[in-house]
Amino acid sequence: MIWTIIGFLLLCWVLGLVFHIAGGLIHLLLVVAVVVFLFKLFSGRMGNKA
Repeated sequence: MIWTIIGFLLLCWVLGLVFHIAGGLIHLLLVVAVVVFLFKLFSGRMGNKA
C-alpha cells in the first residue's frame, strides 16, 4: 500500500515538473510522504527490537 502511494506521488511530482501543474502542492505532498515513510520505517524497526 505504501509503495503504491509513493509511486503515485512520484508520478504526480514528475508530471508537475514537466507540465507545471500545482508544483508547490505536489512538492509538499511528496515531502510529507517521505517523512511519513521514514517515520514508519524507523518506528517499525525500533518496535521489532524491543
